Amino acid sequence: MSELGIRGICPNASKRTTVPDPEAPERPDLIRRDFSCPVPTTKLVGDITYLRTTGGFIYLAVVMDLCTRMVVGWSIRDSMRAGLVVSALDMAYSRGYVAGGAIFHSDRGSQHAGAELAAWAAAHGVRLSVGRTGSCHDNAVAESFFGTLKTEWYHHERPADASTTKHGAIEFIESYYNRYRPHESIGDRVPAEAMQEFFDRFERALAYDPEAMEAA
Repeated sequence: MSELGIRGICPNASKRTTVPDPEAPERPDLIRRDFSCPVPTTKLVGDITYLRTTGGFIYLAVVMDLCTRMVVGWSIRDSMRAGLVVSALDMAYSRGYVAGGAIFHSDRGSQHAGAELAAWAAAHGVRLSVGRTGSCHDNAVAESFFGTLKTEWYHHERPADASTTKHGAIEFIESYYNRYRPHESIGDRVPAEAMQEFFDRFERALAYDPEAMEAA
């Protein structure tokens, strides 16, 4: 190759966002790659990705509902501390998208394995679930969302400052992904529509029969 003047091109190393905590308590995998879910707010997944800006990296954490594929909570900060994940869960909970006894599934990164998240889960009646270290397939839905975000928005933009990038990410999630982009896995509906349809059915069933919660 050198005789022909050809040089190999190595891609830039990606920034690692999953750093296992060797001292974290062992948690079960309650999902086991079963990403189906008939009822919203009961089975959630989350992950973190980085976004490069002209001033360095910012980090985006999301919480997704498996039934509707809706991003129900998110947080963007300039560090990957555990508070990033808890902030995204707080948003999901305050919006009414975290049921009592819900599962929150993530990877084994230290942000998902620490005491702060464990305390939040205990206080809100949420069961924590983790996939295997180094297996993106164990959290495929969240990984797929980040792939979509970067393919359909982020990689089309020139590097911008942190504020511009943050607002771009929020607009992608709230205006495009949740409310405009259809998903084959939910019958070619958009996530917000699928979520609203469920709550509409629930309210009708509750008005007809106050004990019909499970039937909704």
